[in-house]
Amino acid sequence: QVQLVESGGGLAQPGGSLRLSCAASGFTFKRYAMRWYRQAPGKERELVAAITSPGGSTNYADSMRGRFTISRDNAKNTVYLQMNSLKPEDTAVYYCNAVSLPRGDYNYWGQGTQVTVSS
Repeated sequence: QVQLVESGGGLAQPGGSLRLSCAASGFTFKRYAMRWYRQAPGKERELVAAITSPGGSTNYADSMRGRFTISRDNAKNTVYLQMNSLKPEDTAVYYCNAVSLPRGDYNYWGQGTQVTVSS
């Protein structure tokens, strides 16, 4: 059974940091590109960051570049999102996504974790 379980969300102050984790099981993690998406109330889901495998090449949305860092540990079947310099507009539900390589034949989603940035 495929599972993507996000954790690490919560309340942070503007300028603060949070680290999200996504633990994967039920598929060959190292054969999947991993992505973080987010969806704010009333807005469409948007790509936050992506990381390939095995090389670990990364890509970020413009508004997150320099503040967020995506990483993965293939030995632990886990992908991370380190979020620094958080802003109120980062408030959203953050979702973990796995896409099979090389053609994206399989696509899995986690249940999401809430991140709220507020003073």
